Amino acid sequence: MPIVVTGATGQLGRLTVEALLRRGTPAADIIATGRDIARIKDLADRGVTVRRADFADADGLAKVFAGADRLLLISASVPVAERVANHRRVIDAAVSAGVSLVAYTSTTHADTATTVIGATHGETEEYLRGRGIPNVLLRNSWYLENYTSQLPQILQNGAIVGAAGDGRISAASRADYAEAAAVVLTTEGHTGAVYELGGDESFTLPELAAAISAATGEEVGYADLPVTDFARALAAAGLPAELAEVLADADRGMNRGEMYTDSGDLHRLIGRPPMTPAEALAVALHQGLG
Repeated sequence: MPIVVTGATGQLGRLTVEALLRRGTPAADIIATGRDIARIKDLADRGVTVRRADFADADGLAKVFAGADRLLLISASVPVAERVANHRRVIDAAVSAGVSLVAYTSTTHADTATTVIGATHGETEEYLRGRGIPNVLLRNSWYLENYTSQLPQILQNGAIVGAAGDGRISAASRADYAEAAAVVLTTEGHTGAVYELGGDESFTLPELAAAISAATGEEVGYADLPVTDFARALAAAGLPAELAEVLADADRGMNRGEMYTDSGDLHRLIGRPPMTPAEALAVALHQGLG
């Protein structure tokens, strides 16, 4: 049962390949794809089939997916304006290649989300359904790593800066989302499912700031800004203007509860509690990120 993982050169894709291998999928049955395949040469050395895939290359994608039974479409990290067109090309190529199941990494509440990112996921989901190919929607909430990777800056500033207000966030680790994807790709009974995936322990950004204070012994607060001011702050910190606006808009969605879920789907899929925020902070601090 050959399985394609798109975006295997990225963090979530790489973790999904590793999860598939741990679950006993033969390396030869995994097709890891990405644009810069030099980054996954070690996977090829371990027997994984590695193929270069460019979402902009409609003609080449069907050849890349040839022989695959299932495909994980990890949402593209390209400019927002290009995402849906790229996703459509991948879906079309999967149909042409005769893939029997497409799993797509979407976002929580993609059908009602008001954010720019949410809209691209919603359009992709609609297109996937319209093509008639059997599918599974993996609606991932935020990554815990989006915060733990910023610990040095948070501690230096003495604050988390955002625009999420008191919105609750059901963040989970990339590894747990990858494990869920691997389960869906290697077991039966998921066709047509819509999984709202997130951690068991949600939090607000003020609560996260308090947790960081408790874990480090340093006083950390939460500075809540208007969305436009937060976008300007992100741009001033060096992010490209478009990305800064997208991330600030994501915080606006969090304030509306668009990154919150109490479905328990992630816990059920992986068969254990997902990593908690406290555990993620402990790991990050152990690794010297704080």
